[in-house]
Amino acid sequence: MRCPRCSSQDDKVIDSRAARGGAAIRRRRVCLGCGFRFTTYEEVARQSLRVIKRDGRHEELSRDKMLNGVLRACEKRPIGVDDAEALVDAVIGELEAEYDREVPSVVIGQKIMDRLQKLDDVAYVRFASVYRRFRDVTQFVSEVEELMGRE
Repeated sequence: MRCPRCSSQDDKVIDSRAARGGAAIRRRRVCLGCGFRFTTYEEVARQSLRVIKRDGRHEELSRDKMLNGVLRACEKRPIGVDDAEALVDAVIGELEAEYDREVPSVVIGQKIMDRLQKLDDVAYVRFASVYRRFRDVTQFVSEVEELMGRE
C-alpha cells in the first residue's frame, strides 16, 4: 500500500477489524518511511451492478453517489453518517441479491426512499423531491399530506 503522504510502499498494519457489517475489513497502517498513520479498507471484489438510468444510459453502480444523495437529504437532521452508510449498504445488499447485472435507477431510488421514510420524514421528503423531480410547492404539500395521512 502506498503512503498518501510520502508515497513509500513500506508500511505496517497496526490494527485490523471488521467494518460495514462484516462486508469489509478496516486496516490502520503506519508508514515505515515517514511515520504517517492512515486507514485502508479491504472488501470482496464483486462483479459490479450497472444502473439503467431514466434516459436509457448505463453506468456503474456507485456507492459514493448513493451515499452522497442520502447524506444531502439528511443534512441538519438527527441522522449520523453511520446510519446513512448502513442504509446504503442495506440497499446495495438487496440489489445484489435481487439483480445479477443491471438494475433500473427507479428501483434504487424507491428502495432508498422506503428506508429513509422509516428513518426520518424530513430526509425522505428532501430525497423524494430530488428523485421525483418536484416542480412546484404543491408536489411538496401533497407528499407531506400523504405522510401525515399514514400516521
